[in-house]
Amino acid sequence: MKNHLSGRDSLDETPSAADHGNMTISEKDRRRYEARAKIAKAMAHPSRLYMLDLLQQREMCVGELTEAVGADQSTVSKHLAVLKDVGLVSVRKEGALSYYNLQCGCLDGFFNCMETVLLTDLTMRRASVE
Repeated sequence: MKNHLSGRDSLDETPSAADHGNMTISEKDRRRYEARAKIAKAMAHPSRLYMLDLLQQREMCVGELTEAVGADQSTVSKHLAVLKDVGLVSVRKEGALSYYNLQCGCLDGFFNCMETVLLTDLTMRRASVE
């Protein structure tokens, strides 16, 4: 289905500069940005980012994540519920244990982008005081 603002066929495409001539956002685009914000909000905690980083390496149970994060199990479970709610992780039950898996393989690129932004900002700040 084409976006009425841009004529794009894909929902995944970001509006181009030409699309910004009409500043009214479509309902479909508004929902997409709200969904993106929900994911960003879920990731906006250091412990959750750390757990996502760990889960990129392998599936882990709540106990392992609790030990790695250094928080109590109920706090880690709440963090995992937030990540699960937005579709970043899934859970697999094995007896009394819950094992968490990363649901997307693209976080490495996202984390690399974040590190690039941090490094660029640091470089610019240093240059401004020299």
